[in-house]
Amino acid sequence: METTMPDSAEKSAELFSESFHNIREEISKTVVGQRDIVEQLLISLFSGGHCVLVGVPGLAKTLLIQTVAKTLNLTFSRIQFTPDLMPGDITGTEVIEDDKETGRKHFKFIKGPIFANIVLADEINRTPPKTQAALLEGMQEYSITASGRLFNLDRPFFVLATQNPIEQEGTYPLPEAQLDRFMFNLRLDYPSFDEEKQIVKQTTSTRKVQIDSILNKDQIIEFQKLVREVPVPDHILDKTVKLVTQTRPNTEQAPDFVDRYLSWGAGPRASQYLILGAKTRALASGRYNVELEDIEALAVPVLRHRIVTNYAAEAEGLSSTDIIGMLVKKL
Repeated sequence: METTMPDSAEKSAELFSESFHNIREEISKTVVGQRDIVEQLLISLFSGGHCVLVGVPGLAKTLLIQTVAKTLNLTFSRIQFTPDLMPGDITGTEVIEDDKETGRKHFKFIKGPIFANIVLADEINRTPPKTQAALLEGMQEYSITASGRLFNLDRPFFVLATQNPIEQEGTYPLPEAQLDRFMFNLRLDYPSFDEEKQIVKQTTSTRKVQIDSILNKDQIIEFQKLVREVPVPDHILDKTVKLVTQTRPNTEQAPDFVDRYLSWGAGPRASQYLILGAKTRALASGRYNVELEDIEALAVPVLRHRIVTNYAAEAEGLSSTDIIGMLVKKL
């Protein structure tokens, strides 16, 4: 049963749905295909979350996030993670500067690339944990500590971290506790034959695309507040929490196949992000109420990096996505 929308929220909800559609259409001017990835990126951004994007090189990950930033009129920075990257290369450093009037020297803090609305953390698993932690503090606290001082980050703040699934030598995989801070784990696939033809046509000609801004920072922040006002029926909340708790092996809620195939299950953040993402997806679909299909649609990107399969699952060729699918069928 649909929830009656308050008159004060009706226009905002309609504007959200229209803006969401317009943003996707604007992005499609330069990014061919990948509609599900674009939708989930936007859901994460409007929910106040962050994403890990796993994909091989050359699939336009940088172009995608740059286009999102232009469409939303947000500042953008890209950090190429390498083994020798230091925390100060992300947060910023203090430099000694001469005061021309007094002739004295003083320290001045130069802000790093984390001071942007959208940050692309390219190949985040190529840098040591100490440097990874500098970015993760900003994601969690929306502030960073540098030179003993606290600096607040400008809102909205969205991090898209990429990982290359092919090369694993010399990498520092994010621990599960740090992966848990990302709302979604997205997998970018190769384009279809027709999509690749279109990509080649667009990128080997003199064609130039003008990207129009659909929203500004203040509107995005208001939409993020609107998302949290969307009501969730009790039976949907119950099913969401049930889905997450069933991923935890050796508990009363866990089915037999979870005990057999999983080493670890998802924590409470998974329930929170499922509900927040479902609220955003409902608004984007023109609804002011969350339905079970919203939870089912987001179960894989929310849970995929939060559950750990064991040797039994590997021996039978079962992935975390397979286990999630089995759980969703039981809802």
